[in-house]
Amino acid sequence: MSYTNQSQTNITVGRQYQGLLGLLLSSILTTVTCFVFLFINVTLLFTLRSKPVFCETSRYILLFNLLFADTVQMAEGQLMYIMAACRITLSYPVCGVLTMLANVITKISPLTLVVMCLERFVAVCYPLRHAAIITVRNTGVAVCVVWVFSSLSVFIQVLLMLKFPFAELESLQMNDFCGKDNMMLDPIAADYDNAFNSFLFATAGLAIISSYIGVMIAARSASTDKASARKVRNTLLLHLVQLGLCLSSTLYNLLLFSISVNLDRIIFVRIQFVIYICTIMLPRCLSALIYGLRDQTIRPVLMYNLCCQRFSPLHSVVQTKAKISKLVT
Repeated sequence: MSYTNQSQTNITVGRQYQGLLGLLLSSILTTVTCFVFLFINVTLLFTLRSKPVFCETSRYILLFNLLFADTVQMAEGQLMYIMAACRITLSYPVCGVLTMLANVITKISPLTLVVMCLERFVAVCYPLRHAAIITVRNTGVAVCVVWVFSSLSVFIQVLLMLKFPFAELESLQMNDFCGKDNMMLDPIAADYDNAFNSFLFATAGLAIISSYIGVMIAARSASTDKASARKVRNTLLLHLVQLGLCLSSTLYNLLLFSISVNLDRIIFVRIQFVIYICTIMLPRCLSALIYGLRDQTIRPVLMYNLCCQRFSPLHSVVQTKAKISKLVT
């Protein structure tokens, strides 16, 4: 009997060790990956403020806003992931601030994608009026509207959450890790969040699809630049993929809850790592990858800031600077 108990104890300790080791490895891998993409995103943010052409062009201003939101959300998501992995609990007020910030940033991305699609739609369908409609001032107003609308929706959600009687709790210290689902103590606030997210992503998807159809119709016109229209169509399709990935990030907690019921801890940690990379981190990196590689104006400046400025020989730096000067002058 004692031998059996000892064997069971060894198996339990071994599984706990494997689970702890898997958790440690996943935390290290996600942190390293996050820092790599944060470096790329921050470099691209610096790039978008390094040349006048980027500061005075509407689509680059919108890209800066989208990339800024993605970068903040990636950094905060990794912070929350590490705290959850380390079993660090917060108080309800601190967790509420982090959760509301994440909710605001989550809504910024799809709304900015809609504005970017509308800008491309006007560029193809109304090329003669594009310069008059899509100005730097109007773009700044659109960015402010996006932030105000996102903040207003989260403010309403906070008011609904405050209806919960926090004073009746024994302590404001949370028993579980900080997360949106753990903060939705009032079911009305949770229902409002689900309804608003559904409305937001449905409207954003409809706007992007409508823009794509409008560009396709305009491309059949003889006066439309076929190559430009084809490029815009590809960009709109990429925006639609980005929107789908942004939507998948809102399903992260639901997916974890669904798979945690029938899996042991070791397999759950491994699947959680994959889901986190695919639904949280990957959507936040696509903006830098898509525009950093596809855009002929951004790419040489970005590559110079990433590599050439520090590691390239002198003649490569001179060549890169020459390419940049041709693009931005």
